[in-house]
Amino acid sequence: MPTIPHLRQAVLIDDRPGDRPTHRPDSSSAARRTAGCLTAATAASVPALRRFARGMAAHWGLPAGIDDALRLVVSELVGNAVRHSGGPDVALLLSVDLATLSVEVRDNGRWLLRAGRPRPEGELACGGRGLDLVEAHARRCTVDVRPGGTHVIAELALTD
Repeated sequence: MPTIPHLRQAVLIDDRPGDRPTHRPDSSSAARRTAGCLTAATAASVPALRRFARGMAAHWGLPAGIDDALRLVVSELVGNAVRHSGGPDVALLLSVDLATLSVEVRDNGRWLLRAGRPRPEGELACGGRGLDLVEAHARRCTVDVRPGGTHVIAELALTD
């Protein structure tokens, strides 16, 4: 498992090394593999959780083509939690079955608006498009904002 600064907890659930989920012979549902990590909500958690996600994808034998989308989605969602939640922690939960890799990011803060610098007319704004990028790579993306924190799930397709 990758080294993660300010690691609070990392958990692998229903996981067998190198074993990609397959259909169970006695069930129509696919086996799921799940891994999660809880860290301090700091800038250092963004690359650390990105490495954790990529490491789990490799561990599970996921297609190499998922790597770019996974890096972007984890970076954007964890970055948003760090920048905007004001909470002390950020959690990443990965879950995979035959067709879908689910990326869940949770924080326990309250959304904080950040004041941007004034921009001359016509200058492109930097920021504010992260969820658009996530949605462009995800089959589905849901955002649930509550007083106790934000929960975002992006589902990435593993098959065409």
